[in-house]
Amino acid sequence: MSFTPPTHGRTRILGLLSLVGAGLLLGLPGAALAQAASAAAAVAPEVATESVTNPYGLQALWAQGDFVARGTLIIMVIMSMGSWYIIFTKLFEQRKLLKSAEAAAKSFWSAGSVKAGIGTLEEGSAFRYVAESGVTASEHHEGTLVEQIDKHTWVSMSVQRAIDNINSRLQDGLAFLATVGSTAPFVGLFGTVWGIYHALTAIGISGQASIDKVAGPVGEALIMTAFGLGVAVPAVMGYNWLIRRNKLAMERVRAFGSDVHNVLLAGKRP
Repeated sequence: MSFTPPTHGRTRILGLLSLVGAGLLLGLPGAALAQAASAAAAVAPEVATESVTNPYGLQALWAQGDFVARGTLIIMVIMSMGSWYIIFTKLFEQRKLLKSAEAAAKSFWSAGSVKAGIGTLEEGSAFRYVAESGVTASEHHEGTLVEQIDKHTWVSMSVQRAIDNINSRLQDGLAFLATVGSTAPFVGLFGTVWGIYHALTAIGISGQASIDKVAGPVGEALIMTAFGLGVAVPAVMGYNWLIRRNKLAMERVRAFGSDVHNVLLAGKRP
């Protein structure tokens, strides 16, 4: 739709433009022409662009929603924050473990003995924990019950138990990511169904079924579904990525534990 300025304003503009044109023909000075042009620009009507405020959105959903809608939003916010916290925390742990694997490959096997190699490993690292468990089992194979198990099996059990503890530690938090990835879309869908129910109820009570009365509240309720998908997708992708990196890290740990086990059973001094 085109904007048509008022008739009197248009008449004034045309008159000023005629004056400017006449000045050009009569050779008026440049200052006079500039003054006439600025006057014409001053009287030109300004078309104001009004910013349309959207009455529907997440803010309106929170302000107008009941305790069920707000509780659903809070649950999904908690799910999202927990997912991102676990993703970044596990990435840091995996990075630290892989860095310890590189350090163990460089320093541990160049030492004169297993105990000397343990001293080169970082305090509290997974590889040091595996090596210390193997050395402890090799040096303390005594007792009535323990002696019934041969040394090979005893050391193997101790090293494998240490590796299983590390694997269990790496798996911490992944169950939460899997739960969020599988349930967040349904939580968002529940919020959408609840919002549409209340929107249709309000429309039925008011007796007005125009498009602005229907599309707004229904579209507002669909924000819940979008929010649920936005929470679930990063959780699923993060879960699959962390599982892949855990597998790579545990391969390094198992290989190290197997080598330590063989060295301890080779008859050399630990």
